Amino acid sequence: MAAQPGGPHRRNMQPRPKVKNPGKTFKRLIALIMKRYKVQFILVFICIIISVLASVQGTLFIKNLIDDYIVPMLSQPTPDFTPLLLAISRVAVFYLIGAAANYAQSRIMVYVTQGTMRDLRCDLFQHMESLPIKYFDTHPHGDIMSVYTNDVDTLRQMISQSLPQVFNSVITIISVLASMFAISVPLTLVTLVMVFAVMMISKTLMGKSSRYFLAQQTDLGKANGYIEEMMKGQKVVKVFNHEKKTMEDFNELNETLFRSSYNANMFANILMPINAQMGNLSYVLCAVVGGALATAASGLFGLTLGSLVSFLSFNKSFSMPINQVSQQINSIIMALAGAERIFSLLDEPSEKDEGYVTLVNVREEADGTLTETKERTGRWAWKHTHQATGEIEYKPLRGDLVMDDVDFGYTDDKMVLHNVTIYANPGQKIAFVGSTGAGKTTITNLINRFYDIQDGKIRYDGININKIKKSDLRRSLGIVLQETNLFSDTIMENIRYGRLDATDEEVIAAAKLANADSFIRQLPDGYNTVIKADGGNLSQGQRQMLAIARAAVADPPALILDEATSSIDTRTEKMVQDSMDKLMKDRTTFVIAHRLSTVKNSDCIIVLEQGRIIERGTHDQLLEQKGKYYQLYTGNAS
Repeated sequence: MAAQPGGPHRRNMQPRPKVKNPGKTFKRLIALIMKRYKVQFILVFICIIISVLASVQGTLFIKNLIDDYIVPMLSQPTPDFTPLLLAISRVAVFYLIGAAANYAQSRIMVYVTQGTMRDLRCDLFQHMESLPIKYFDTHPHGDIMSVYTNDVDTLRQMISQSLPQVFNSVITIISVLASMFAISVPLTLVTLVMVFAVMMISKTLMGKSSRYFLAQQTDLGKANGYIEEMMKGQKVVKVFNHEKKTMEDFNELNETLFRSSYNANMFANILMPINAQMGNLSYVLCAVVGGALATAASGLFGLTLGSLVSFLSFNKSFSMPINQVSQQINSIIMALAGAERIFSLLDEPSEKDEGYVTLVNVREEADGTLTETKERTGRWAWKHTHQATGEIEYKPLRGDLVMDDVDFGYTDDKMVLHNVTIYANPGQKIAFVGSTGAGKTTITNLINRFYDIQDGKIRYDGININKIKKSDLRRSLGIVLQETNLFSDTIMENIRYGRLDATDEEVIAAAKLANADSFIRQLPDGYNTVIKADGGNLSQGQRQMLAIARAAVADPPALILDEATSSIDTRTEKMVQDSMDKLMKDRTTFVIAHRLSTVKNSDCIIVLEQGRIIERGTHDQLLEQKGKYYQLYTGNAS
């Protein structure tokens, strides 16, 4: 189906991508394999050489078999078969050695292939965990998943089959070519002319197929991304009756994938039969020319019968590896397309962290000084090692946060926040309100350093947050998001995710704090109930309460609540609000809420509009001003 003008997926109109630097990508891939499996790879190459030489010596034996054994025995009245049997036995031993080498090669390559797949996925996942949030905000999750599955899988065939086959073919071609020259120069020249024709045809077809193999991997990633997106949005699709539109969009993506796959495999699949027929033509020409030379029986180019038969066997052996190389090169091209996407992800810059201030547990000595301890004391301090003097200073974590004249934009050409200044004293509850897109969630992303600011300063307990290691900064900030993320594990372990060393008793206490204990105990297996499909067997409110319990068990010094009660019904909200107040006690808390009733008791309410602070104050103060907050709270325009 053709793409509709102005439609969301006009991919058929896009130029076909190409592997940018196949040589560089191939070298990098081989270097990666050799780095970890160098010994195994060398053993494989040795086994291939042994296997090829065993095959070549068998073909050379045909000449001796006919000229030195069969023809002389035809003239003997009582031929002696003993020399022939001894010669055949020697050849058989070589073949057995070749078979053993071939078996060893296959076994080793299985280990190398699967090991490389394992290592690549580990490298990808490890690197993915180091990437900034921005990467995941700007790349479809299904496309990233396609790198782990489809792109990595394309390397499997190349490593396990294509690379050994290509090396085998190259060694075979060199060995066979040397043997052919030794038997007959004219017939070898005829063969080389046909080989040149095969190479020209292969070059043309491979040039066409390589573009489509990369397009196939790209289109596959887009299709997977769309499927993943639709799986998450099925409720929305069905509510608005957009099944037909969704199927049309998918059919368009699937059609694009079909065409790129069809073109890639069409050129790849016609290559081998064309080369096979060219090989047959080469065989026929050599048979005709060789027959003429053999019947001459003498002269410069005279051939014996054994030499001709042996040469024709080599001709077949010479054409076969060229055909195999042509076929495997297409697999290599497809693998390089996948490898380019893999290396593209691996080359994404990791999240930068130049911080050196860490968060540690401390205890207070009799003289009032703070001492670092590995025990969980409930008291935290910033361990600040002054770079100039090396002196270590322990600064109590109080939750004093200041944003001073901050400017920020997700891109440098479009600012989202302008001159934002916020003072949050220890233990205060700061609420952000405003229309959608005003910049509320953006501020919390900056406090966590999910993104870095363009201008201004953010200080935490008087320390520039750029100096604090990101992991320690985030450990000091518990967060409950509007969208809950639960994992396929028990409820107990999902809550414990907030602090992995929490005891069962601490997990249960956190659940009680979030008023989640009562509904958990009503489940078939209580706290051991397994959550499936991101909490699909729980209500939205229950999922939200588990997220609150997860933050509670972490026992963070400061909290960020991003629409934390937005998905909870009014009755449940009242139950949770008291628990939330207990959780927020003595903690600096940043609250984002559309329900203004949940922020009435905040120490300071900040009203945002288009990335600027337009009002700030307590609930009563803002109502007296009768400004934007008054309009939002009362619904009055004046």
